Amino acid sequence: MELTGKVHVIGTTEEFGSNGFTKRLIVIETQEQYPQKLPIDFVKDKTNLLDKFQEGQEVKISINFRGNEHNGKYYVNLQGWKIENIGNSDALPE
Repeated sequence: MELTGKVHVIGTTEEFGSNGFTKRLIVIETQEQYPQKLPIDFVKDKTNLLDKFQEGQEVKISINFRGNEHNGKYYVNLQGWKIENIGNSDALPE
């Protein structure tokens, strides 16, 4: 599935546990009647894909849905695996 929107926040890469698992968050704001701010995680070797993007850019992100259960509660998160600039190419950082 793909989501499009404007980059609202790009987090720093975080490391979890002793096995070196890394995760980086990006939040995009959708451009629809009722805009939504959607947090999307990039994990492991995909975290560096966010290096060339900045807040305010229009992007298209390919995602997978991930879900899990913990103590009888269910959670869903969005995991990105590809990101593309779809706005003005002049907005890209040099």
